[in-house]
Amino acid sequence: MIVAEQKPFEQIFNSVKNYENIMVLGCGTCVTVCMAGGEHEVGVLTKQLILAAKQNNVNLNVEELTITRQCDKEFFDENTTNKIKEADAVLSLGCGVGVQYIVELFPDMIVKPGVNTKFLGANISQGLWSERCGGCGECVLDEYEGICPVARCAKSLMNGPCGGSSNGMCEVDPENIECAGQLIYDRFKRLNKLETLLEFKPAKNWSLSRDGGPRRVAREEMMFDDE
Repeated sequence: MIVAEQKPFEQIFNSVKNYENIMVLGCGTCVTVCMAGGEHEVGVLTKQLILAAKQNNVNLNVEELTITRQCDKEFFDENTTNKIKEADAVLSLGCGVGVQYIVELFPDMIVKPGVNTKFLGANISQGLWSERCGGCGECVLDEYEGICPVARCAKSLMNGPCGGSSNGMCEVDPENIECAGQLIYDRFKRLNKLETLLEFKPAKNWSLSRDGGPRRVAREEMMFDDE
């Protein structure tokens, strides 16, 4: 899932304090799971904004709304659309995709981000998420038995650990980041496939990632003429 964290409150307040009518818009998927922008966070942030406005003698009317997904047109029904249009600005607690999608749907609306989008990750333990995928456009998990060197190695090395790893930990953060090369080695050893690690992996084709510009996925069998 997309993992995000809420921006510092002072930064959020300063970004919206000059607009009289604010819509705090939450998202019911990824940012809800990582507790950054779901219905609960929308409610808490709304109360904080109202209180800060009173303390700073700022005229700020704050409405709140959470929809299922901010990155999908079908969830912007007529009622939601009308509520958004009534605002002077939208404070989106969705990920960066959600913010940009709202701008596309409402080109005349001011839209401010309320969270920092971090990475594609997994829930490791209560309150802890860790990056697992870099969205590189060409998945190599089959070659590494389910462990991604692109996302989990600080240098995205495809052929084993660098000289900075020690005791199975990464030099970037020896206390918290496991060496991806070590994880891959241990995985292959567990599966009795260590000999396959002797096969040299060529350089990754980064043109399929962000090096090739903004990417699109098209499924022609699902496409239809809106008209």
